[in-house]
Amino acid sequence: MRPNGDAGCCSYAASSRVPPGPEDSSQMAPDASVAELASHLYICHGLSTYRIAGIVGISRQRVGRLLNRAGVPLKPRGAGRQRQPDAAQAALTDFMEILYRQSGLTSGQISEFTGIPDRTVRNRLRARGVRMRTRGRLNREDRLAIPTDAVAELYVRAGLSAAETGKVLGVSGHVILRAAHDEGFPVRIGGPEPRRGPAEIELVEALYADPLVQQALSRHGMAQVRAGGPIWQRFPVPVPVSPDLAEELYVSCGLGARHIELLTGQPAETIRGLLHAQGIRLRPAGGRSPFMRRWRAGRGTS
Repeated sequence: MRPNGDAGCCSYAASSRVPPGPEDSSQMAPDASVAELASHLYICHGLSTYRIAGIVGISRQRVGRLLNRAGVPLKPRGAGRQRQPDAAQAALTDFMEILYRQSGLTSGQISEFTGIPDRTVRNRLRARGVRMRTRGRLNREDRLAIPTDAVAELYVRAGLSAAETGKVLGVSGHVILRAAHDEGFPVRIGGPEPRRGPAEIELVEALYADPLVQQALSRHGMAQVRAGGPIWQRFPVPVPVSPDLAEELYVSCGLGARHIELLTGQPAETIRGLLHAQGIRLRPAGGRSPFMRRWRAGRGTS
C-alpha cells in the first residue's frame, strides 16, 4: 500500500483507531489486515522487516511478500534510516586511533581491549585516513635501524659473521643480514671466508634489464621502482603478488624469492609460502637461480 498524502501517512493510519506501537502488538485491531499493518509500520514508523515480523508474529520473508503485493517499495538491504552521528562512537574511534598511532598497538590488540572486531577496528581507522601498518610479527616499518658504517666495518671489512656482528651491536644476526641486504653490502652465504655478491642496486638494475622480467612485469602492469634505500622505503605498501605472477617470475623467469621481494616489496618468506601453496617445488637453498646463472654468463635471455 502506497503512502496517502491526504491521509498524512497511509490508509491504516487514517482509520479512527490509533495503530499499535512496536511494543504493543497484543492490541492489534482485529479488523485490520496484516498487510495493512505491515505497510503502516514500514512506511509511517520506518521499522525494518525484521521488527515488523516480530510485532505481527510472522516470518520476515512473509512480511516482504506482503509489502511487495501491497505495492510498497522496499529499501535495499542494509539501507536503513539515516542515523545521526554518535558522539560516543566517535570518541571511541578517537581512542582507537591514539592506541594505534601513538601507543603502537595492533588492530588485534585494540580489538581485545575494546571488544570491537578486528576488521571493524581497521575499517574505522581507514575511514579516518590512518595509514595501516603492514601485518606480520615484525612490521616492515619497525625494523631496527643500525649504523651502516659499523656493519660495513665489522661484517664486510673485518669479516665477522652476522651473529658476531650482531653481538657487538646488540642485535640479532638476522637484523645484520637484513641491513646488509638493504644497503647493498656483499652478503656471505656461509663459512668463514667472504663470498662477494652483487650490490643490491646493481642486482635490482639487472632484474629490470632482463627481457623475461620486463615482459612479465609489463603483462601484469607493474611499474619499475628505482633502486636504493631500504626495501620498505622503496615499497611503503608492498605490491600485491598474484599466484600467476609469482609462478611466472619464479618458474618462467627463473628468479629467486629474494629477487621477487626486490621487485614487489613482498617478503621472501611470503613469496615462498605462496609458491608452496600453488604446489610449486622450490629450488634448494644456497644454489644460484636460473636468472643468476643467466646474468653471470652475460646472457640477457634464456
